[in-house]
Amino acid sequence: MSEKYQVLIIGAGPAGYVAAIRCAQLGMKTACIEKWVDNKGAVKLGGTCLNVGCIPSKALLDSSHKFVEAKHDFDIHGISVDEVKMDVAKMLARKEKIVTQLTGGIGGLFKANGVTSIVGKGKLLANKQVEVTNEAGEQTIYHADHIIIAAGSVPVAIPPAPLVDDVVVDSTGALEFTAVPKRLGVIGAGVIGLELGSVWARLGAKVTVLEALDEFLPAVDMTIAKETKKVFKKQGLDIRLGTRVTATSVTGEGDAREVTVEYSDASGTKSETFDKLIVCVGRRPLSESLLAPDCGVTLDERGFVFVNEQCETDARDVYAVGDIVRGPMLAHKGSEEGVMVAERIAGKKTQINYDNIPGVIYTHPEIAWIGKNEQELKAAGHDYKVGTFPFSASGRAMAANETTGMVKMIADATTDRILGCHIIGPSAADLVQQVVIAIEFGASSEDLALTVFSHPTLSETVHEAALAVAGHAIHIPNKPPRKK
Repeated sequence: MSEKYQVLIIGAGPAGYVAAIRCAQLGMKTACIEKWVDNKGAVKLGGTCLNVGCIPSKALLDSSHKFVEAKHDFDIHGISVDEVKMDVAKMLARKEKIVTQLTGGIGGLFKANGVTSIVGKGKLLANKQVEVTNEAGEQTIYHADHIIIAAGSVPVAIPPAPLVDDVVVDSTGALEFTAVPKRLGVIGAGVIGLELGSVWARLGAKVTVLEALDEFLPAVDMTIAKETKKVFKKQGLDIRLGTRVTATSVTGEGDAREVTVEYSDASGTKSETFDKLIVCVGRRPLSESLLAPDCGVTLDERGFVFVNEQCETDARDVYAVGDIVRGPMLAHKGSEEGVMVAERIAGKKTQINYDNIPGVIYTHPEIAWIGKNEQELKAAGHDYKVGTFPFSASGRAMAANETTGMVKMIADATTDRILGCHIIGPSAADLVQQVVIAIEFGASSEDLALTVFSHPTLSETVHEAALAVAGHAIHIPNKPPRKK
């Protein structure tokens, strides 16, 4: 019989590996199962996020942004640069180095904390057993007191646009283009589509984004979404809303291959030809072949593992976390669920505030938000007040030549408690975190307004937006407080 563990985790992505480390820290004998291996057969820890998602995409986003800065923005600082060129191969090599360092770092953390790494595909059986099938097809049964499912997600495929080698690709393939495509099509104007489209647009691709919805970024506050669309248009992204892709066809040979996309919009049926096409219309839970029929764990109608607020499944002592369960598919949400479950197994009463999870789009400028947006509050009939502050009035933003965007603060009209904050601008992902903390502690906009912020900093824009809620902003003319 194989070795028994106190905790077995299926999946070593941000939810799984964090859960494994925390379980081990709490003194539990822990193993983490991961099927992903490299071309040498070595396990690849970190899941989609570290290998082909969050981390490599941010590496390319930062590299491409620096290219744009050097090409267009250094002159304003008095810096003269000769002809600026992008070495795509070197950019990709840097990305891979970062990925290797981070994924290797997880292996080091496993070793330091005493987590056992098991290589293979895990399948949950009845009675808290997990069947692991390795690359050679050999199967081993493991037993545990507690099991955590963290199998993650994969890109959604659509019938009209099947993947074709390196011509029609998903988000993973879009990280591996060896040259800048002259004409790039992107199906989907969500977070992934906008980020990847931005990378290649900065490097010179003519990017067309085809989005089926009639509304741009409907999950984002309407003021921020409107401003974002204007910024992206200025950057050269051709975003076409209300377009439904009906078919694709790849023609040509070798480097001369191209893809023709047929789509329909309000004016009828159209077609356009691209050198590359990225399909990024969302992600789905990776739940196929994960559960034996008698394991006791159930899936919902969309393939997510059914769990309660504490991430408990219908099977006793079996939990599920991360992209495989309900809620936003965000690495930070999954990681916190991993910690919560580990601590609850250890007898602690840890919980997550699911109403206070920030969202970010890592374009440039960044878009970030927390809490309720204005359209949600209007629909609910909630009385609120709003304060905004533009980065163009920030001394620090001016010094950095990063004046595009704004901070929008929303508070309850009666209690002044902060209901949401929405930002487009430099370092938005970091700035919004201040408001995440404020909301977690039930702060009012006045609380932030009375807090001392260092000068000159970008964070002063958050301070001024909080002041503006009551019409007390210092560095812009105040309008009468806007209440709804």
